[in-house]
Amino acid sequence: MRLSSILSALLFLFSICLWGQGVRDSSGWVDILPNASFANWTRVAIPPDKALDPVSQWSVDVPRRIVICEGNHGHEWLRYNHELGDFILHVEWCFAKREGLKGYNSGVFVRNDADGRVWHQAQVGAGNDGYLFGQTLIGGKLSAMKFSPKPAVNHIKPPGEWNTYEVRCQGPNITLSVNGEPSAEFAAPEVPKGYLGLEAEGFRIEFRNIRYKLLP
Repeated sequence: MRLSSILSALLFLFSICLWGQGVRDSSGWVDILPNASFANWTRVAIPPDKALDPVSQWSVDVPRRIVICEGNHGHEWLRYNHELGDFILHVEWCFAKREGLKGYNSGVFVRNDADGRVWHQAQVGAGNDGYLFGQTLIGGKLSAMKFSPKPAVNHIKPPGEWNTYEVRCQGPNITLSVNGEPSAEFAAPEVPKGYLGLEAEGFRIEFRNIRYKLLP
């Protein structure tokens, strides 16, 4: 075997070992796409006092570097196990298209508490769903977070096509952009940090290019 082939193989194995370990690139982005063992990620039931289905609906397509949620084993979220304060989350998602299917539903979470009683969600769907909602703290008490207004223009692509969300958490503000366009904003001043995650809610969906960048 040529030396170049050996080096290429070693580099590939090294990249697999680092995959999912939160490696920061030169521009500050941290790749947190789960590896096949889902190290650093935890399934959490919704609501949190509900028992998890013993069968996981999450898997990783290693060659394609894609996280797959089958959406067939209950309502839950997949939590990244590191608290973050001010950051930008980048995630791309795509629903599996099925003819005649309606009500596509999922979500991207930021600044949740560990069990998800406090949660802030960027809604993922097939319609004009680029909005924020959740349950935050107001005066130290859990309070429903009103739906942010839906955008005047729908920037979400239909099932079968990839969409890009970027959620920016800075100070008290949470903002969402959809496919590069501003979409929603909300303030959660009593929750300055928390966990990010992905939601399973009855529909097959894929996620890729999951990464974050810390903000000063």
